[in-house]
Amino acid sequence: MNTDQEKTYPKGHFVSKWMVLGMAMFSGIGVPLSVVADNFSFIGIGPAIGVGFGAGIGAMIEKKYEREGRIRPMNEQETKRKKWGVILGFVFLIAGVVALLLFLNR
Repeated sequence: MNTDQEKTYPKGHFVSKWMVLGMAMFSGIGVPLSVVADNFSFIGIGPAIGVGFGAGIGAMIEKKYEREGRIRPMNEQETKRKKWGVILGFVFLIAGVVALLLFLNR
């Protein structure tokens, strides 16, 4: 049985996890900044900052675990899941852009 000390993680696990956490934590920054600046183009700055911070922290943690030998290559199932996640993300992105364009052209 694997204890927490022996557990291995797929490559990219911590970077992905911390990018999502960073986006969640920093998303609330854009709205108050937009209101204060009276410029709503700043709404997207929070998630962008969060991705940067999250990727940096995740890369540091992943490097630490890699030195300990606890990072392994992704297996076939994980690779397939990641591929479908990327495809689904692009589908939602395209749907969001189309919805925005339809909303703006009313």
